[in-house]
Amino acid sequence: MKKFFQWTGVVLLAVSLVQCAGKKTPADLIIRGGTIYTMESANPTVEAVAVRGDTIVYSGDVNGLAPYEGELTQVIDLQGKTMTPGFIEGHGHLMGLGYNELNLDLMNVASYDELVEKVKEAVAKAQPGQWILGRGWHQDKWTKKPEKMVNGFQTHQLLSAVSPDNPVFLRHASGHAGFANAKAMQLAGVNQLSVEKLGKDLGEGGEIMVDELGNPTGLFNERAQMLIAQHIPENTAETDEQALELAMAACLRNGITSFHDAGVSRENIELYKRFKTAGKLNTRIYAMLTGFDSNLLYEWFRKGPEVDTANLLTIRAIKLNCDGALGSRGAWLLEPYSDRPDFSGMATLSMDTVLKISREGLKHGFQICSHAIGDRANKEILDRYETALREKPEVRDHRYRIEHAQHLHPNDIPRFGMLGVIPAMQAIHLSSDRPWAIDRLGAKRIREGAYMWQSLLKTGAVIVNGTDVPVEPINPIASFFASVTRQTLKGEPAGGFEPEEKMTREQALKSYTLDAAYGAFEETIKGSIKPGKLADFTIFSKDLMTIPDPEILSAEVTMTILGGKVAYEKK
Repeated sequence: MKKFFQWTGVVLLAVSLVQCAGKKTPADLIIRGGTIYTMESANPTVEAVAVRGDTIVYSGDVNGLAPYEGELTQVIDLQGKTMTPGFIEGHGHLMGLGYNELNLDLMNVASYDELVEKVKEAVAKAQPGQWILGRGWHQDKWTKKPEKMVNGFQTHQLLSAVSPDNPVFLRHASGHAGFANAKAMQLAGVNQLSVEKLGKDLGEGGEIMVDELGNPTGLFNERAQMLIAQHIPENTAETDEQALELAMAACLRNGITSFHDAGVSRENIELYKRFKTAGKLNTRIYAMLTGFDSNLLYEWFRKGPEVDTANLLTIRAIKLNCDGALGSRGAWLLEPYSDRPDFSGMATLSMDTVLKISREGLKHGFQICSHAIGDRANKEILDRYETALREKPEVRDHRYRIEHAQHLHPNDIPRFGMLGVIPAMQAIHLSSDRPWAIDRLGAKRIREGAYMWQSLLKTGAVIVNGTDVPVEPINPIASFFASVTRQTLKGEPAGGFEPEEKMTREQALKSYTLDAAYGAFEETIKGSIKPGKLADFTIFSKDLMTIPDPEILSAEVTMTILGGKVAYEKK
């Protein structure tokens, strides 16, 4: 009898242990009640997700949730809405986004007169001598052109008339040109007599635009902007913190959980680290060190990449600015501009430097991300990448990138897939730029080499999407719309520009999630909804994958979840 009770006790203990083993620790968060796109090919849509801490622990049918439900588990009912992995801004400027909200936002001005009026209002609120700063104007998007233009740009006289005692500097939407008033040029010592000397001092990569009499028009192209910018008072620690807070709030409102920050300074890094230490960094940052600071680059080469185990701030990439933009005719072309036949744009960085930094990147484990918009800039950078890669064949997973890759020679398109170079392209640029870009490049170059998304994907290249904020608003829905329709935000033209280059909806969503994560070596921790990955999610009011094209732009971000916590909810 004693043996019987001993045997029974062993059996009961074994059953108890099995039952305990079958139970799972309850999840902190369960999400269900809508369509959930995972970006996992084996399981593309699921009914529910469970999260413990900042990590996904379950993704599947609602029937499988029972082991994860507990008394303290928070449940979010999607109520028919759609959830995707957290969207990743694949190329933007975080502090630029913040300062765009602090300074004059000129992105939506429709004419030079409207720009002047905005400056006039700012001057009325400013102290004499206080700088008026802004960004976002684009002369090719204005519905009404000024009476006087030089090389397609306005001249400063109207601006100067409303701001005689306040220096004004307004950056072009692209960031590759700036517009100054007379007061700013006076402070910088720019006048008719000095232009020639200053132009020589600039060397390659800059232009002070002048009228037919040799007078400066107020337009400073590329490196020439520094002639004015060096006289602008530096930002304070207080305004930097305010700008970062505004930028992160804007990210979360727009469903952005991660941000590829294209060109960060030493000061930016220190600020981001302070926010992280204080627990205030609520956007995941993948930082590209600015190539403008060679001392900064070589400091980091000596100490190596910094991959954050907390997945908030990783520094393992370098941003090189190699040419300008189409809007300011600074993009470096193989043939002259169709609307300025005496000019082919410019390199803003020596190609010898690109090769040198590309070699250093392979040696020290840094990803190189080179800005190139014109076809010549893209070709020259691919040439340098290829040389560096051929010298170090043992580095198989370099993931070197070209930022924008906007206009390519047809011969260079296959090289992206062949070399494993990532084109980080912002689809929204097509919506904004394509209507006037044809004037810059002509129909043949546009058709054969501009915004070549589908052609690049067919080579095996991985496209990273984004907005280049503050060049464009950070809204990913607009960029998704552009990706799949190739239309302006007004829905023009019917069928889209060069429709054979449209992305499919799956390709577009992947370019903002899993492929964007790949572009930062982070596809194993983010970019799809899968157990073990970070619980970063974006919830939309409408199903971006099924609604008719015209409805996409009416979709809204209703909630953003970062690391299993609701970071934004639309009221």
